[in-house]
Amino acid sequence: MTATNNQVSIELQCISHAEAIPKEKDFHRWVSAALAERKQKTEVVIRIVDEIESAHLNKTYRNKTGSTNVLSFPFEAPEHVQMDLLGDLVLCAPVIALEAFQQHKAVQSHWAHMTVHGVLHLLGYDHLNHEQAIIMEEMETNILTAMGFREPYAETIDSNQSEYE
Repeated sequence: MTATNNQVSIELQCISHAEAIPKEKDFHRWVSAALAERKQKTEVVIRIVDEIESAHLNKTYRNKTGSTNVLSFPFEAPEHVQMDLLGDLVLCAPVIALEAFQQHKAVQSHWAHMTVHGVLHLLGYDHLNHEQAIIMEEMETNILTAMGFREPYAETIDSNQSEYE
């Protein structure tokens, strides 16, 4: 499936068997918010996977064992090729659901956070040191709270609270 607006195109590949995966329009909203400052047309591929594929990709490309919440694969076109593809995000549905539960966060909020986090990686942001982490976390917080989500790095939320506050 592909969702588009004037500037952002998303190809959604759902390979996971997990329940409660956000709708394509939700991913489009989150990616568009993360790319709000970007003026050119942009395409992002989002692949929703289970733990086995996530662990395989994590080992192959990061040399890390086990599955992870989000992997970002920025795309660099060959020198004389013009493409709008920013890159691929691989989101692991079971890991995101488990993290949301463990962190006492609304699942939809954590999906939004991991999507925005991944898009920022595609844009070149990282959190390899303290200074980079502060910049990236502030950007994530600003993007997510502007969409009505709670701050992603807040300790916990009351389980009675809405996903959007």
